[in-house]
Amino acid sequence: MMKNAVYPGTFDPVTYGHLDLVKRGSVIFDNLIVAVGHNPFKDPIFTLKERMGLISRYTREMSNVKVDCFEGMLIDYMEEKNINVILRGIRTVSDFEYEFQRALTNRVLKKDAETVFIMTSLEYSFLDSSLIKEAVSLGGNVSNFVPSEVETLLRQKFICKK
Repeated sequence: MMKNAVYPGTFDPVTYGHLDLVKRGSVIFDNLIVAVGHNPFKDPIFTLKERMGLISRYTREMSNVKVDCFEGMLIDYMEEKNINVILRGIRTVSDFEYEFQRALTNRVLKKDAETVFIMTSLEYSFLDSSLIKEAVSLGGNVSNFVPSEVETLLRQKFICKK
């Protein structure tokens, strides 16, 4: 039986932690869709097109990974794509509590929804997109957290905001 999964997120910016999870998920699932979400409650630095382009660039060697976007509820997107498995990364206990609630809610909204949690690799366990953006905005070096192109683009975004 072929198993497809969706890895949803904002990916603003895409980090080495995100890319590690995609790589590991691509080994577990036959097909993995990295679904870049448009969340009206967030104000991303990168446009949806930029985020999708960056993720596509860093996952192009993975033949079973596709990058797509969605707006609205994840479960509606999953219905449209005929997918019932969600891939999520867990960094901390607080992540688990949040993701556990989200997984149970998704299952109530979509009876066959299953969430697969993967523990983040130790070297990425502290990464957070918001902290990375804050560090760049203050002139910090984030080269250990994001690909060099992402860091350069982040710096350009913050220069434009000043």
